[in-house]
Amino acid sequence: MSEPVSPPPLPVTWRPRRGRFVAYGFAVLIVLGAVVMAIFIARPFQLADRVAIVAFGGAVAWVLHLLGRVRVEADEKGLTIVNAVRTHRYSWPEILDVTLLVGDPWPRIDFSDGHTVGAMGIQGSEKARARRATAELRALIRERGEAREG
Repeated sequence: MSEPVSPPPLPVTWRPRRGRFVAYGFAVLIVLGAVVMAIFIARPFQLADRVAIVAFGGAVAWVLHLLGRVRVEADEKGLTIVNAVRTHRYSWPEILDVTLLVGDPWPRIDFSDGHTVGAMGIQGSEKARARRATAELRALIRERGEAREG
């Protein structure tokens, strides 16, 4: 069993390292590749085609940005979960628990109304770092949430 973790000082933000590096690295490569391709593409392609190539590269970069911006933020008022498409904001009393099982891509946070949200900002692939972040978040939930330990 792992040693107990004390809650970190607030505000605190957890975000993946590898996921951001990969997402933003590929976004830069794709945009640069689209610009180079638009400049050097063969003669039959017109200006509109070249603009479309760069726009497509920009669209792919935007999707990669959505994946790179994921994070979990805790402050005095509650928790903000920024996933790829949606941002969720919860107050501490709404949060019951956080679980990260072996093999899960990210932790799941359980709420008092019965629903569960995945926290993509803590990546299960970053094993030790993810376990530490989940333990810190669990300590904050125990300290500030409705399901406080006796």
